[in-house]
This record gives sequence, structure tokens and C-alpha cells, in this order.
Amino acid sequence: MVSTPPPPAANSHAESDAFHALSALLHTRYSCRAFVPDALPRAAIEQILATAQRTASWCNAQPWQLTIASGATLSRLRDALQTHLAAASSPNPDLPWPREYRGVYQERRRACGWGLYDALGIAKSDREASARQAAQNFTMFGAPHVAIVTSDEALGVYGAVDCGAYVSNFMLAAHSLGVGSIAQAALASYPGVLREVLGIGADRTIVCGISFGHADLQHPANQFRTTRAHPGDSVIWRD
Repeated sequence: MVSTPPPPAANSHAESDAFHALSALLHTRYSCRAFVPDALPRAAIEQILATAQRTASWCNAQPWQLTIASGATLSRLRDALQTHLAAASSPNPDLPWPREYRGVYQERRRACGWGLYDALGIAKSDREASARQAAQNFTMFGAPHVAIVTSDEALGVYGAVDCGAYVSNFMLAAHSLGVGSIAQAALASYPGVLREVLGIGADRTIVCGISFGHADLQHPANQFRTTRAHPGDSVIWRD
């Protein structure tokens, strides 16, 4: 008869180290909005992918699929998005944008935007400068790589929820290797462009993009950090 080993003692050094490592990653990761152009080694990208693949998902369906564009393909995608943007085409994402930001959610959204503009020296009333900054989304902020994240269309909103968890873990894994990243819902604005350039099928729902590479640490956009609400603001206890 094979005996079952006892569970590790609570608050062991290993558990404490793991907690502090995760906490440090969560507290220091940020959305990178300026990259250096140097490509990452394929092995580093594969390390990130292997770690993010451990993401939990409903029924372990693992619905995420990434199309990663680099080099000439990324240049074609940038050009196609810039052309579409210049034509003032209306966004037509596969997943609807939020209907509205209400109350504290609107406050947080505004604080995020104003904080970034302040770091970049953009006045709140300067709509042209803020529009130019928003358009940087479609250049992937100069990143050498972009991953377009899709889900199986049949899985609906829950496939997208699983993909959201994957995106978070991808960015944490990247940060652990010193790689900057930013999740971009904006890249889902023009799914037709992404499908045409990258060959993404109609059976895939385009969720978002992740631009990634080494951060330009001197760029003022990368000096900006968002804040977080107190954990108690997000919890309702029912004892």
C-alpha cells in the first residue's frame, strides 16, 4: 500500500517565497506604451507561452489561440491598420464595447487617461494630441511583436473570459523575464483587417491584442503607473 505524503506545512518558506514573488510581479508590472525595436529570441517567447498555457479555464477548454506577428508581417499589419484609421472607419469589434462607464468606473477610467497624458505633457483640453496618442495603439507602440488573442466563436462570452485570464498570465510571465507588454482592446476595433492580414478565420472571436518586447525605459509613457482600489472596495462579505 502506497502512503499519501502529508500536505506541506502552512506558511512554509516555499509558500512564502512563492507568494512574495507573485506579489512582486503584480505590483511592478505595468502597461508598456513604448518599446525598443529589437526582436525577442523565439525561445523567450516560447517560455512565456508555456507558462501562460497553465491558465485555468472553464472545463479546461483552453479556448485561447494566439496569432503572433513579427517582422514583415507586423509591418504589413501596421500599414493596414493605419490606412483603415486614416479612412475614419468606425470600429466594428467582434465583442461589443462597454455600453458606458458609470460612477467609480468612469472616475478610474478618467484618472488613468489623465495620468498618462500628464506623463506625456498633454493638456486635458488638447484633443489633437490625445488623439495622436490614442492612434499609437495601432502602431503597437513600436513593439517588435504583437499577439492577437482569439477564442472559439461558439464559446461566446465565457471563452472571452477565459482568454482574459490567459492575457493576464501572459503579461505576468513576460514581466518575470523582463519583457514589457500591454493588452490592447483597441486592436480588436477592426477585425476585418486582422483577419485579412493574419488569416484569422470567421470561427474565431477576436478578443484583444498583446503588444510585447523590451520596454523603452526612457520614454515618458513608461514612467506612468496606474493605482488600484482598496481590496475591500471589491468585496462584499456575507457571514
